Amino acid sequence: MNMLTRESPSRGTGSPHVLGFYDKPTGSAQYLVWDPATKQAALIDVVQEFDPASASTRFDAAAWALEEIARRGLTLVWILDTHPHADHLMASDWLKQQTGVPNAIGEKVREIAKLWSAIYHAPFDPDTAFDRLLADGETLRLGELDLRVTLHPGHTLGSVSYVIGDAAFVHDTFMQPDVGTSRADFPGGSADQLYDSLQSILSLPPETRLFVGHDYGTSSRDVPEWESTVAQQRAQNAHIGGNVGREEYVHLRETRDATLPLPDRMLYALQINLRAGRLPDPEADGRSYLKIPANHF
Repeated sequence: MNMLTRESPSRGTGSPHVLGFYDKPTGSAQYLVWDPATKQAALIDVVQEFDPASASTRFDAAAWALEEIARRGLTLVWILDTHPHADHLMASDWLKQQTGVPNAIGEKVREIAKLWSAIYHAPFDPDTAFDRLLADGETLRLGELDLRVTLHPGHTLGSVSYVIGDAAFVHDTFMQPDVGTSRADFPGGSADQLYDSLQSILSLPPETRLFVGHDYGTSSRDVPEWESTVAQQRAQNAHIGGNVGREEYVHLRETRDATLPLPDRMLYALQINLRAGRLPDPEADGRSYLKIPANHF
């Protein structure tokens, strides 16, 4: 499989090694991160491929990641997602079934599930879909490294970041400095809350590596990027760099969001991602069926 990847080596004691890999159809950055001392690893936001035209799914990126883990002699100990994604399907459940490794997401996914249960007129139970629902401030272990969970709402009401040493996986909050920040207009989203989340991330040490959830390139940059630093975002971010205030940012974000179409996978994705990437149970004919709310949006 021809996978676009980029490595961010450990800087020494207390610093993880990060391998980013890219899903071109959805512009999604996915991550394999590990403690160099123990070779314990976590996967973050891995994509399940989906063709909206045929409603067909594949696990190419997830299978590639498992092969990479084996090739590097790593031991997978966590399967993590930062939020129920609207623009791609997650591979969490498939990875769990293949490896027996626990999967986890932020605990406010329960509130997101209630919101989308009303939209789909269908029940979702994250407590049975995920092994761990993580609280704000909770700390996991990745070998000799702490993996800290931080609630960063705005893009969704339950988005979390994972801070591991000098690396922070900040999902759909920041984008690359030349792009700006992520949208906040999905159900449960809030530009005002996103501003607070951005400021929280900017309070991390300046040298902290920030790994974002998406990049689509720009008119002057064809090659996807997904790593920056707190210092770069503070100074250069197109939406919030240079100490942009709350009122100015919220106006910019809400004005921009009003022009954006829904992602073409969103109405497929949420009902699957609230099941950790598992399709609905097969019906009598052995097939799974998806439910699309007409005229809601």
